[in-house]
Amino acid sequence: MHRYFTVDQANALLPRVERHLRDALFARNEYKQAEEAFVTVQTGILMAGGSVVDREKVTKIVAKKGASAVILQQEMELLDALGVQVKDLEIGLIDFPTRYGGQEVLLCWQFGEEKITHWNGLTEGYRGRKEIDEAFLAGHSGESGQ
Repeated sequence: MHRYFTVDQANALLPRVERHLRDALFARNEYKQAEEAFVTVQTGILMAGGSVVDREKVTKIVAKKGASAVILQQEMELLDALGVQVKDLEIGLIDFPTRYGGQEVLLCWQFGEEKITHWNGLTEGYRGRKEIDEAFLAGHSGESGQ
């Protein structure tokens, strides 16, 4: 279900969004570390012309990679269920759909910001961010009951 947020509704949801985003970023980092460790082991085996594999080490690496992939997927699904859009996981960029001037626009928040202070059109992206002003606050709308 597509949701629309007011600035107040989006700001009220930020603690949950931030928690899920933090967990997603941690899982992504764990996955990348496991992937690098796996490639290192694989390269070592190839460079040695095939050698005895430390199965326990490889099993732990594969398990870490799998578990972190599952956690990352779950966190992304939880963020989606909240009605937010993850635009860039690398920098923690999240959008909250809203309505302004008769069209859909996005409230824009980046990991580390205390609250939502900017918005942009659907095709403008991060570089098109505009500061939320009184006119925007008076003219935007979300959905009641959120």
